[in-house]
Amino acid sequence: MSSKKKIAKKIGLGLLIVLIVIQFVRFDRNSGIAATPNDINHYTAVPSDVKTILETSCYDCHSDHTVYPWYSNLQPVGWWLTNHVNEGKRELNFSKFKSYRIKRQIDKLQAIADEVKEDGMPLDSYLWIHGNAKLNDAQKKTIMNWANHNFDSLAKIYPDSLPKEED
Repeated sequence: MSSKKKIAKKIGLGLLIVLIVIQFVRFDRNSGIAATPNDINHYTAVPSDVKTILETSCYDCHSDHTVYPWYSNLQPVGWWLTNHVNEGKRELNFSKFKSYRIKRQIDKLQAIADEVKEDGMPLDSYLWIHGNAKLNDAQKKTIMNWANHNFDSLAKIYPDSLPKEED
């Protein structure tokens, strides 16, 4: 056997060992427990049609209620998914919405309407596997109307917390 083949074989064996070992390195996942007191459902009226859309299209990345697919148990895919979920929750976590400062709540409601309107959410990478999460025009309108209604309600109560207009 040539020395190049021996080296390639050693590299292949080394990679296989690394892939096996990394299967045992896990990160914390969302618990998936029932809604907490800070959940948006306990804070504002979330009609059943809006709740269904949020659960189907948003909660996996933007709440503490992630439903993990089977392939999330394969590393490094699981690490990537965990990082993606953690980033989504840092941006907006429906499970902690009530604990946000009023200004952040107002900002997030406006961002929800804007992202849905501009097809920014759900992400294309999420839709590749979760086709049922794609929002149709009626669902987009439902979410935008709900977010705008809640934005307007908070804006009336807390006008000083509104985003400042840029010149």
